[in-house]
Amino acid sequence: MTTSTAKPPPSGTGRERPAARWWERPWIAPLALLCGIFVAFSVPPYARLDPATAPIPIWEEPVWYYPMLLSHIFGGTVLMALVILQVWPWIRRNHPAVHRWSGRVYVMFGIPFVGVPALLIAPHSHGGTSVAIINVLWATAWLAFTSIGYVMARRRRYATHREWMLRSFALILSIPLARVSVPLLTIAMLPRLESGYGGDLEALILDIAPGAAFLNTVLPLLFVEWWLKYRRPGGRGARRQRTG
Repeated sequence: MTTSTAKPPPSGTGRERPAARWWERPWIAPLALLCGIFVAFSVPPYARLDPATAPIPIWEEPVWYYPMLLSHIFGGTVLMALVILQVWPWIRRNHPAVHRWSGRVYVMFGIPFVGVPALLIAPHSHGGTSVAIINVLWATAWLAFTSIGYVMARRRRYATHREWMLRSFALILSIPLARVSVPLLTIAMLPRLESGYGGDLEALILDIAPGAAFLNTVLPLLFVEWWLKYRRPGGRGARRQRTG
C-alpha cells in the first residue's frame, strides 16, 4: 500500500536491473488459486446468513458472535483479493493508483470489519483454549502490523511500510493455508485413528487443531522474515550475490 509513485534511488552500480514482467512472477498464480479455492469452498455455507448452514457450531451467546463471525469471513474474503493486488509488483509499478486505493481499502475496511471482529470472536474459538489463545494472538498481531504499516506509509517511510504490510498479508494468507494444512495433518494422523482415537475422526481433528493453528500463523511469518532478510532486493542474500 504505497502512497507514492517516486522511483527508488539508484543502487550505485550505474545500471538498474530490468523489472520482471508480470508472467515472471510464478508465485502470483498459485497464490490467487489458493485464495480462490478458499472462497469457493469456505464462504458459500455462510452466504445464506443462516447459522444452521454454517460448517461449525454457532454459539448462541454472546448474541454478537455470529454477526462478528460473518463480518470476519466476508471481510476476510475481500482482503484476500486485495492482497493479490498489493503483492503483485506489476500492479504496483504499472498501476500505482490501483495499488494505493486497494491498500487504503485493505486498511480502512480491514481493521473494523476483519481485525476487530477477529479479536472479539477469538476467545470463543472452537478447538479449546490453545486455539483461542493462538487466534487472539493472530488478531492482535494483524491489527498491529496493519496499523504500523499504515503509519509508516503516512510518514513516507515506504521501505519500512512494505515490510510491515508483508507481515500483515502473511497473516491474512494463513487463513486459506489452514484449508490445506488441516487435511494434510489429518491424513498424516490417520494411522493412529483407531489406536489413538477409537475411530473418532472429529476427536482427531480437534487434537491437531492447536498445532495446525500455530503452524498456519507462524510459518507464513517465518517465510516473510526469511525473504526480507535474504531474498528481497537489498537484503543480505542479494548483497552477498552482488559482492560475491
